[in-house]
Amino acid sequence: MEVKSHITTLSATHPVDKRLAALTRWLDGPLAGERFSLAPASADASFRRYFRATLAGGRSYVAMDAPPDREDCRPFLHVAQLLREAGLHAPEVHAQDLAQGFLLLEDLGRRTYLDALDDSNAGHLMRDAIGTLIRWQLATRPGALPPYDEALLRREMALFPEWYLGRHLGRKPDASLDGVYDALAKSALAQPAVYVHRDYMPRNLMLSEPNPGVLDFQDAVLGPVSYDIASLTRDAFVSWEEAQVLDWTVRYWEGAKKAGLPVAADFAEFWRAFEWMGLQRHLKVLGIFARLTYRDGKPKFLADTPRFLGYARATARRYAALAPLARLLEALPA
Repeated sequence: MEVKSHITTLSATHPVDKRLAALTRWLDGPLAGERFSLAPASADASFRRYFRATLAGGRSYVAMDAPPDREDCRPFLHVAQLLREAGLHAPEVHAQDLAQGFLLLEDLGRRTYLDALDDSNAGHLMRDAIGTLIRWQLATRPGALPPYDEALLRREMALFPEWYLGRHLGRKPDASLDGVYDALAKSALAQPAVYVHRDYMPRNLMLSEPNPGVLDFQDAVLGPVSYDIASLTRDAFVSWEEAQVLDWTVRYWEGAKKAGLPVAADFAEFWRAFEWMGLQRHLKVLGIFARLTYRDGKPKFLADTPRFLGYARATARRYAALAPLARLLEALPA
């Protein structure tokens, strides 16, 4: 679907088309009345939508549509400023209308890391991503972001029994997992706190100059130092051999330690924290993907749950404290 400025061919009754028509009218202001075409740029698991506004000569911007009754643009604006202050390539905000839920953003390009990564370029692209992550963490200021506290950690893990086990598989809650959830929360809270993107993964990194461009950061918090490197290397949509994950994690740990970040002095200790942090995230995402299917009508995400089950099973098998979870996961269908 493509919509051109000043052309009103949209339905007057469909609420989604009303939003798109309103966005098109609003863009006439910040784009100074220039002719532009508007086409879908991307969509995510939230209620936000993104459109690429292309002007004569090929100049382009990205317009965000975030319905204000469903989404709040203010965290996006705040974190974008923090990222740019830290020297990261987050999109510049050219115009905003918080009442309508519209933003006009710098266009960071059309190719994500997820689109581009292959065996020939993974090394240098991931080095760029790791270096960028370290710069982001070094910029940490207490109080600048909400804390990734125990309540949030437990709400996230509760998505797994409620939505994946309960709604998707029809299984009753398993009290034997309470100790596992306690252990995962305790491990996360024991880690030093830094800025956490919370979805620092190839789908949200763009091939750009400087590289990478960083997107989808509005849920950033102050939380465990291992979280974002676990997100990057044990991703929702692409898997790597364990030796490669270990290599990138070592490279991150060495770079972080050299930069003065508060990572554990012993890599084995950091690796355990990394694995348990990743497991907490995998349980959360299994729940979210099931919720997207059954509550939000977005079933495509369930196709990636076998990847997360594989991550979770492998980690749970390696630690005696996680044995109840390992037994449960082994009994689940792939």
